[in-house]
Amino acid sequence: MRSTFSGLNTMVRGVFANQLSLDTVGHNITNASTEGYSRQKVNQVATRAQEVSSLYGGVLVGTGVDSMSIQRARNVYADKQYWAETSTHEYYKSAQVNYDKLEAIFDDSDHTGIKDAMNAFYTAWSELSANASMDSSRVTVIEKGNIFVDKMCTAASQLQDQINAQYDDIRVHLNEINDISAQIVELNKNISGAEAVGASANDLRDQRDLFVDKLSTYMNLNMYEDDKGMYTIVSNGISLVNGINHLTLEMSDPYVNSDYGVNDYSILIKESGVAFVPQNGALKAEIDTIAEDKGYIDSLADMAAFMMTTFNTMHQQGAGIDGSDGNIGPYDNNTTYTGPTYGINFFGDNNTVYTWDANNKCVVATEYTSSSITRSLSTPTALTDTPEVLITGTVVSTGPVNLKGINILDVMRINSKLTETGGTSLVAARKLTVEQDTSGTGAYLNSYSVKADGSKDGTNAVNISSLFNLAADNVSTTANVSYNGTVVNMNDRSINDISLNAYYQSVMSQLGTDANAIDKKESAQDDLITQIVSWRSSTSGVDWNEELTNMITFQKGYSACSRCLTTMDEMLDRLINSTGTVGR
Repeated sequence: MRSTFSGLNTMVRGVFANQLSLDTVGHNITNASTEGYSRQKVNQVATRAQEVSSLYGGVLVGTGVDSMSIQRARNVYADKQYWAETSTHEYYKSAQVNYDKLEAIFDDSDHTGIKDAMNAFYTAWSELSANASMDSSRVTVIEKGNIFVDKMCTAASQLQDQINAQYDDIRVHLNEINDISAQIVELNKNISGAEAVGASANDLRDQRDLFVDKLSTYMNLNMYEDDKGMYTIVSNGISLVNGINHLTLEMSDPYVNSDYGVNDYSILIKESGVAFVPQNGALKAEIDTIAEDKGYIDSLADMAAFMMTTFNTMHQQGAGIDGSDGNIGPYDNNTTYTGPTYGINFFGDNNTVYTWDANNKCVVATEYTSSSITRSLSTPTALTDTPEVLITGTVVSTGPVNLKGINILDVMRINSKLTETGGTSLVAARKLTVEQDTSGTGAYLNSYSVKADGSKDGTNAVNISSLFNLAADNVSTTANVSYNGTVVNMNDRSINDISLNAYYQSVMSQLGTDANAIDKKESAQDDLITQIVSWRSSTSGVDWNEELTNMITFQKGYSACSRCLTTMDEMLDRLINSTGTVGR
């Protein structure tokens, strides 16, 4: 049987339900700009009806409304899509930043980069070939060579700094990842406790999802929720967060990478010491860009190796302008001739020979004791013979040293002999030629020796300058060079068969192509992320128009219930206080 005051209770429930809905609308409006907030709504249900007897049996009379729950609007599928695509987007963004830095390092637009320094060095050799006897041209060659070396070493140093900066960024990001993981664990605990009584911890869930959003920028991840409402976050098969526990990521101890002159690190899981290798996100990008930066150091090292080996060998084939222009190779073993210097390095140490080891991709530096190294010429037997420069000596006790990466650039310096007082005359612009002795007597009549061409000859300078722009099969040589009896193969080059300029252009073209490709990928991924964010916002975002409409609806409902409650109160007042007073 219905209570006399059941109508009052029905209206009271309506007042409370509309008041709770108004409070939720206010919560939505005030958090419209809160990052990660999901709009909420009150789920209302009709309360259990009461049976009332009627003429034809019992009827069920409603008793009003009650609030079942407060639910946040969230699209789980959009969240998973966002987490998957965000890691890819951040990968492209981080790679894009690195390419911007690489383009700044190799920027030739202001005519102060490696390309212009290399062209200036080439031009200096070209001018020397036409003015071989002018000391000013020789000075220019050495000065432009120094500038070229400086530009290459500066670029390599900047790449080293960039690698070190990337490792610093990884270290900072690992600390942020660990903080995020700890926050998610705490939220897991709080959410599980709050929802143990059946409620939904909407605001805590929003905070946790926001942390997962941030975590997805650093790595690829998958999220799983258990029956207690706690998240398990897995990346690359490793559970970084598992309910109330999480793993800690840290940098390994440094290990010296002498080939690049930097300390390398790996990412480790502190609790197990196992390496952690991200498959996407900013962490993966930073690891990949470190490897890419090392690749550009290798490219610079290949250019430096070409100068230390092929370029040096070509320089050793010529003669300086010091001394007389007479014979410098013996007609016989009993006569000593004085003449110009030949067979010396343009780059590197004067007592060291440099050869390219194609199998191991390194420069082999063989140092001779300064007291034993000699440079001589083989005795020709015909005018058609090619002059041969013989470099011999005793190798120092430490033996040959293999140089890779930054170590090649470190030894790429102008030979100190050329920078000493009067050293410019040693720049080998002239070629060596075979001549026949027609003035001799006896056994030495019509014998052969080697001489340097006239003081104005610049043939070897022409050959050297051709190394900059001609492929290997188009480069001319005028002499052979041998180290301790082994003839140097001029076709064995660190930059393969192309010219030095073509090699540099190919490296720069690849840089431009890769940078442009990353820009396009980042732009396309950004458009995709924009669509996913719009998709998420359409579900969880706060719409002011919708909330204001709801506010009016609930306010009217609150007023109507209140008015109805007042009306029922007046009816009951009449019933209770006025019934039975007629005739009194």
